[in-house]
Amino acid sequence: MFYSRKGTFTVESVTSGHPDKVCDQISDAILDACLRDDPMSRVAVETFGSHGHLIIGGEVTTKAKVDYEKIARDLYQSIGYESPLDIKVVIREQSPDIAMGVDMGGAGDQGIMYGFATNETPEYLPIGVVLSHKLAEGLETLRKSGKVKWLKPDGKTQVTFVNGKLRAVLISCQHDAKVSQEEIRKTLVMKLVNPVVKKVTGRLPGKDLEILVNPTGSFVLGGFEADTGLTGRKIMVDTYGGLAPHGGGAFSGKDLTKVDRSAAYMARFVAKNLVANGFAKECLVSVSYAIGKAEPLMISAVDQNGKDLSGLVNGIFDFKPKSIIERLGLRSPIFGQTAAYGHFGKKNLPWEKIISLKKKKTGKRKK
Repeated sequence: MFYSRKGTFTVESVTSGHPDKVCDQISDAILDACLRDDPMSRVAVETFGSHGHLIIGGEVTTKAKVDYEKIARDLYQSIGYESPLDIKVVIREQSPDIAMGVDMGGAGDQGIMYGFATNETPEYLPIGVVLSHKLAEGLETLRKSGKVKWLKPDGKTQVTFVNGKLRAVLISCQHDAKVSQEEIRKTLVMKLVNPVVKKVTGRLPGKDLEILVNPTGSFVLGGFEADTGLTGRKIMVDTYGGLAPHGGGAFSGKDLTKVDRSAAYMARFVAKNLVANGFAKECLVSVSYAIGKAEPLMISAVDQNGKDLSGLVNGIFDFKPKSIIERLGLRSPIFGQTAAYGHFGKKNLPWEKIISLKKKKTGKRKK
């Protein structure tokens, strides 16, 4: 197994109002705006926010007419923030040295990418990843629905499992200054922790579950008022919670010639389909590239016992960048939905689609 259910592991998530996630969403909103009018756009956008200021920088080559400042301001406000932002845009075209290799169908960068899947949950993700995201998303749902009026946009969640059993849940939520911590805890245990834990694990929390809510005792200031934010700083939240390897490349703000993103999606697609088709109970796929070269330097796949599935993968799947883009339809403006609550496990994303690999199944997903 790639992570031991007999040991201890912790996984975290954050809300869409977390400053790093605000930056991810702005970067991906810009990518979507470019792709909407010009599917051949080359985009590499980073966003940095800090105490009333926002800087949008990077390289964009596109025929689309994009109002970067308006996109950023509208998204910031749609998340739920009202404080003013001074926005500066520093965007240039893609380096011709990089473009030359990409134009020939090569990878937009060197690097190693990983994809992972397990039959542990319906999402084919580790249960800790699913639970931490559901708790974080639940905070946003309670706030935006109006059911909990004192909730504010910023927040984080964390879960700890010991020997396969949930032992600790941590909720940190930005809140109105007038609400007491006693009310915050009581409300979130009743309206968030209990129902979400039951839905994901199939049982209500037991008395041995430690529930921590706002451990510092107060979380009034949030977002860019309290902290800085930066695109690509939540790569474990975006992927497998640290329970599977990560090559180090961030996703948001990058078009799909950047194999940091496209190959990671393809690796997930392959890993999930190997599990869904019964070739493995857990599967780890890894791939590496040289900048400007189309053929990967390495493609590897192993199951939970270390059995090599690489020959099977090479016989079915094409990892050249252009082939990935075509197979997964990655020139469409679909990336805003990935920028919060994980890039994997969402049914409407093309790399989450299950296909038939034409072999009798040997390992069905656990109920």
